[in-house]
Amino acid sequence: MAVEIIMPKLGVDMAEGEIIEWKKAEGDTVAEGDVLLEIMSDKTNMEIEAEDSGVLLKITRQAGETVPVTETIGYIGEAGEEITEAATPASAPAEKASPEPAEAPSQATTPTPAVVAAPQGKGGKVRATPAARKAAREQGIDLGLVPGSGPKGRVHAQDVENFKGAQPKATPLARKMAEAEGLDLATITGTGFAGKIKKEDILAALEAAKPAEAAAQAPAKEEKVVELPEGVEHKPMSAMRKAISKGMTNSYLTAPTFTLNYDIDMTEMIALRKKLIDPIMAKTGLKVSFTDLIGMAVVKTLMKPEHEYMNASLINDANDIELHRFVNLGIAVGLDDGLIVPVVHGADKMSLSDFVLASKDVIKKAQSGKLKAAEMSGSTFSITNLGMFGTKTFNPIINQPNSAILGVGATIPTPTVVDGEIVARPIMAMCLTIDHRLVDGMNGAKFMVDLKKLMENPFELLI
Repeated sequence: MAVEIIMPKLGVDMAEGEIIEWKKAEGDTVAEGDVLLEIMSDKTNMEIEAEDSGVLLKITRQAGETVPVTETIGYIGEAGEEITEAATPASAPAEKASPEPAEAPSQATTPTPAVVAAPQGKGGKVRATPAARKAAREQGIDLGLVPGSGPKGRVHAQDVENFKGAQPKATPLARKMAEAEGLDLATITGTGFAGKIKKEDILAALEAAKPAEAAAQAPAKEEKVVELPEGVEHKPMSAMRKAISKGMTNSYLTAPTFTLNYDIDMTEMIALRKKLIDPIMAKTGLKVSFTDLIGMAVVKTLMKPEHEYMNASLINDANDIELHRFVNLGIAVGLDDGLIVPVVHGADKMSLSDFVLASKDVIKKAQSGKLKAAEMSGSTFSITNLGMFGTKTFNPIINQPNSAILGVGATIPTPTVVDGEIVARPIMAMCLTIDHRLVDGMNGAKFMVDLKKLMENPFELLI
């Protein structure tokens, strides 16, 4: 019996995916585990694997199309089999998680099991450990929505816990309304703080669905062709660009911010890096970068008790403050078609060598499209570096729900007075954007004074 290939839901915030390329053509024989197609999910590319063996009978959505999650994009079955769409209804999404990254250097993206609707009577196909199933059952979580970190996307108990914290935030009333109306909260944009879904958002979603229902019942109208002026081209937004647009707009319109600018004398930091390059290379096989040293300095400064609000988030419609006694450091990475912020989890527990390994790992995954959902979430503070492009200062936008973000500018030889004499010193600009609801100017300045002191006396990083 033919089964559907469905656009997978690879995270609670994913509402649609863009088909980049089909790796198989109609009529091709497919073995379980073969890569069927490549999609763009929010901020990263994913390769989708076949969950069943057979023949790719039909492709219903083509490369370049943006498809809502759980919508059918193709069929797999036996050669010559006739497709009966009514006989293969889409069930709850099966596996939707990335397995461990392949080691082959030629692999550009992380293979992900294809979401294939199970035929009636065949049962679901979610791979999960007994402990994960128990945790999901106790917490009322659908395992089909949980990204798995095990082989072939197997869901572990920790994946369930991670997913629980990453579910869409919604008021109790909004959750009840969504359940009563059969709405998926992951497809609804919240207008509350940090995207929290409120009653009004549910009502808006229901209202928006009415024209679509009416349009489905109305007779088809002839599509109107719009002629564009010469030299003008319309291009649809990619899934990544849509995600960036949504996140940045929400942050900009939600948080009242201000930016503090400081000059950092990098003389000692440059000297320290030169001394550390060889020993760090010998231990990790990687070259320590200024971003690594800056990241470690930020982490150590954040862990001081007097700066706890710099490492905090607003929750419950901005009525409560969530303080973090750890640092998950987000590092913005620019890609050709957008921006992504991989996260170094537990950075406060790392040595410099550990941090070099961890940061290089997530940055490399981000650049090659191999990041898993858990590696893009949970940041408590973020840094973004535009110094390599000669940028002197800028006002970075906060990566919500963080309370601040640190912008790193270029290091430029600058005339500086030292011991009464004018000398050229390598001066780097740093720009700290702060959410004024959590942190006042004086406290932000105290944080920057401590960070500046540590960066200008960086040997303390090794103590």
